[in-house]
Amino acid sequence: MILRHFYILSLGLFLVSACKSKKEDAPKQNNSNQAVSVDVIIATPQTVSNAVEANGTVVANEYVELHPEVSGRLTYLNVPEGSRIQQGALVARVNDADLQAQLNKTKVLLEMAVKTEDRLRKLLAINGVNQADYDLAQNAVNSYKADMAYTQSLIDKTVIKAPFSGVVGLRQVSPGAYVTAATIIATIQQVDKIKIDFTLPEEYGKMIRKGNVVDVQIDATNKTIKKATVVAIEPQVNQATRNLKVRAMLQDNQVNPGAYVKVFLSASRDKKTILIPSNAIIPDDKNKQVVLVKNGKASFVNIETGNRQAATVEVLKGLEPGDSVVVTGLLFARPKSTLKVKSVKQLEQLLN
Repeated sequence: MILRHFYILSLGLFLVSACKSKKEDAPKQNNSNQAVSVDVIIATPQTVSNAVEANGTVVANEYVELHPEVSGRLTYLNVPEGSRIQQGALVARVNDADLQAQLNKTKVLLEMAVKTEDRLRKLLAINGVNQADYDLAQNAVNSYKADMAYTQSLIDKTVIKAPFSGVVGLRQVSPGAYVTAATIIATIQQVDKIKIDFTLPEEYGKMIRKGNVVDVQIDATNKTIKKATVVAIEPQVNQATRNLKVRAMLQDNQVNPGAYVKVFLSASRDKKTILIPSNAIIPDDKNKQVVLVKNGKASFVNIETGNRQAATVEVLKGLEPGDSVVVTGLLFARPKSTLKVKSVKQLEQLLN
């Protein structure tokens, strides 16, 4: 009997607890149907300028590192650091005493060979010597001449001259130093004209042409903008980055080679397009979606995007002017759930 009463009592407590649990769950179920407060923006076509920004580098019109072609000790050095020199000016000379001695020795041998050849040529005219002996003498003359030309070419390599007119950089060696072909004596740059090298994604390859004018920001502090004219485009796309390399000639040369600049290219004329904040887009594996407020309900629609800027995205398809796009409360919105518009924001407000 006691066990029976205990069983009935336990069953009663279980039923009371179950009823209480259902009563507590009921408000939660009702709360799930409550409206979610969101902020929206009204999709409005705006005039935007489709400008492409690229990173560029300032390049001297001509640039070269001056290296000796032969090894040896510097016997002459004339590097006016930071000054302009003319094309053909003597910059340095490597010791060529051994080559000069070799050249003089060959000259002596050549003189003797010329006399021998002249004597045998006269004897050959009266059949005083056979043709083979004369040919050997003539061959010796030609051989010594070739040796002299070779030695002279080595002597010429001991002289370093300016290949073009330009400004000499800092001197890297001292007089009397032993140099090799790997030694940099100095650099020379032609800064009368300045070039800008920059890269563009290959999709803009059809929008850039030789003769186009681009804007170059050469001073990030003062936002100084200069004009540059495109002079060449690399026909081969970089297979690693899929970028095109473009070269433009800067119309103002008051900038140092090697400096970093920004290049702005107008990819198309100003046009009307719908812009939305980038954080209003819900990406998934296949599509990009936004949440619209239609008749107080959440409507998820697929969109197609275009150019992306710092905090906004161009919408090409999926939105119509006047659509209410949800910009806050996205995490709580569900398809066909009730939405309550708390405020209508302007795009500028969301970007500040």
